Amino acid sequence: MKIFPLTALQPWPLIEKFLKEQGNGSVGLDIGCGNGKYLAINRNVFIVGSDRSTNLVRIAKQHQSHDAVVADILDLPHPKATFDFAISIAVIHHLSTRERRVKAIRSILELLKRDGKALLYVWALEQASSRRGWDEGDEQDVMVPWVTRSKSSAKADSEIISSNSNQAEKTFQRYYHLYRKGELEEDVENAEGKVLENGYEKDNWWAIVTSR
Repeated sequence: MKIFPLTALQPWPLIEKFLKEQGNGSVGLDIGCGNGKYLAINRNVFIVGSDRSTNLVRIAKQHQSHDAVVADILDLPHPKATFDFAISIAVIHHLSTRERRVKAIRSILELLKRDGKALLYVWALEQASSRRGWDEGDEQDVMVPWVTRSKSSAKADSEIISSNSNQAEKTFQRYYHLYRKGELEEDVENAEGKVLENGYEKDNWWAIVTSR
């Protein structure tokens, strides 16, 4: 059984570049923001993060002057056509049907202004060179064990699912849909969006998208 510990993460270059390219005073979204690690990359924009985890949102709120709310990607509480940009990193692949994944992308696109852009990241099926070893021909819908550690065994970790640092090590099963090459672009098209740029980075497929 493959078990992957949660480790400290630095902002990936492409995500950092996308955020820093946004104009001064722009207002954006980080949908599925987790602990808010991307919120403060560009101090000249304002970002509203959202996540289903109340504990993670509580942490994300500490990244002033940005804010965060508890919300589901399929039922976001924001007004449509309001935001200059959005990011959704490693979120959409947790939705269990293609219909729900397309709906999630559509919900992001609907929040953008006419010229707004969103950066999406999803886990790739093609990971033959990674420690996970998935590749073409493997099952795309998988349960991935993730380990959370006690405070004493995770001094280097910045992300811990449980807020109770005194707990012993635990394993949680998380659902992933592993995207094959071209599938993210198909989902964007089905969500009435348009792909502006796309590529592969660190075992993920990514795309910068906008509304048609």
